Amino acid sequence: MQLHFSPSMRSITISSSNGFVDLMKIKVAARHISYRTLFHTILILAFLLPFVFILTAVVTLEGVNKCSSFVSDCLGRRFGPRILGRVDHSGRLVRDFQKILNEVKSADIPDNLKLPDSFDQLVLEIQNNQYDARTFALKLRAMMEKFEREIKESKFAELMNKHFAASSVPKGIHCLSLRLTDEYSSNAHARKQLPSPELLPLLTDNSYHHFVLSTDNILAASVVVASTVQSSLRPEKVVFHVITDKKTYAGMHSWFALNSVSPAIVEVKGIHQFDWLTRENVPVLEALESHSSIRNYYHGNHIAGANLSSTTPRTFASKLQARSPKYISLLNHLRIYLPELFPNLDKVVFLDDDVVIQRDLSPLWEIDLGGKVNGAVETCKGEDNWVMSKRFKNYFNFSHPLIAENLDPEECAWAYGMNIFDLRAWRQTGIREAYHAWLKENLKSNLTMWKLGTLPPALIAFRGHVHPIDPSWHLLGLGYQIKTDIENVKKAAVIHYNGQLKPWLHIGFEHLRPFWTKYVNYSNDFIRNCHILE
Repeated sequence: MQLHFSPSMRSITISSSNGFVDLMKIKVAARHISYRTLFHTILILAFLLPFVFILTAVVTLEGVNKCSSFVSDCLGRRFGPRILGRVDHSGRLVRDFQKILNEVKSADIPDNLKLPDSFDQLVLEIQNNQYDARTFALKLRAMMEKFEREIKESKFAELMNKHFAASSVPKGIHCLSLRLTDEYSSNAHARKQLPSPELLPLLTDNSYHHFVLSTDNILAASVVVASTVQSSLRPEKVVFHVITDKKTYAGMHSWFALNSVSPAIVEVKGIHQFDWLTRENVPVLEALESHSSIRNYYHGNHIAGANLSSTTPRTFASKLQARSPKYISLLNHLRIYLPELFPNLDKVVFLDDDVVIQRDLSPLWEIDLGGKVNGAVETCKGEDNWVMSKRFKNYFNFSHPLIAENLDPEECAWAYGMNIFDLRAWRQTGIREAYHAWLKENLKSNLTMWKLGTLPPALIAFRGHVHPIDPSWHLLGLGYQIKTDIENVKKAAVIHYNGQLKPWLHIGFEHLRPFWTKYVNYSNDFIRNCHILE
């Protein structure tokens, strides 16, 4: 860098050795500028010019042609927008891209549009084919819609597989039933009377605590009975009435004959052994089991006719659960006939086969139901907004005129699974008749009034006859709510694996299974030989 002073000191030329000549020329008027001012000017320029030289060198090395504008781009990129006034255009780019996305949102996607299989492949295609922004946005939309469809289809397939798994009998449980049935025919001890003759009067003694369990699952029944007896403070006061179907009776009887729960008492009866359960007394249930359209609904193709594109996975799962074949089983409807099946009993606790008892239940008999028939936990309020948010609108079709006319959609629902029934009060009501009447109406309406099993008609039949009990007695949702609070599980008197994911199935929640398996007798020869593993 060189400074050239003219002989008259009227001008100063600043030049550099890299070819930029006359980069700066200062003309000085002798009469208007002092030597002191000139000296200060030269001093300032001498301080700034090294920076100008360095910037010039950098730009020369990088190539000026890479910058669209020397001042706004090359200089702005190095000194920042605040110094050189460069504007950040990222906001405008986002707005432009949003505009393009809105344009392609309603555009038709060509049928022959070839879509990349991954994001990396999309980036590679953009580099190779120089896509414009609209083509990129269209492909991105098509890819996302494709992946959404595949994820939804995969979720539906998973739900269908779970439904089939939940509706089938596991090989180990089937084996257990077969082996115990064989034992009944070959082993006199397996056929011994239950209970022994001297204990028969206790089956109708109202000073004892009577539990009723209706099931065809021997393993599940063993857990319910074992957990109840082990949790009881006075097991000698416990009497179990186990009701099963004809095909399971021999195996169920064998299990409790060979595996005593003394001092508790167990009675095993088959449906065929109740004189009261005739076709004349249960005509509607006979229709449920024999009607072809009903059987097709529960056993037919669950995908046919379903509009999966407008259905969420949770809604689809609820519909599948409503189509479980157990809902047309007489065993599942049996609880509505308790006053007739046990005419000499005043009060019973009815238990589902997918519950575990963790606390002494004898205080249930001390609850004053206030003249009501059914002591139950309400399911419209609680910490879990999924499990404990059930009202009538969750079970009934309020677009049906009969439902809209007779029911309140906001009325609180209650739970089956652990109920204390006052049979004396029940016998003074028309609950059974109301249950039958509403079942008939639903059949005539081709199941358009409700879909989900035995609870909806019971919600109607028991209206005005339910006494709410403390929620700590009965914790629900362990068969479908993976986020069930473990601390709440530990504190609950009864935990209920309602839902498809039963603890005896491989699809059950692993972290909730130990609360059930702790009552399975894995040392039993029948359980070991059927490979029912812990």
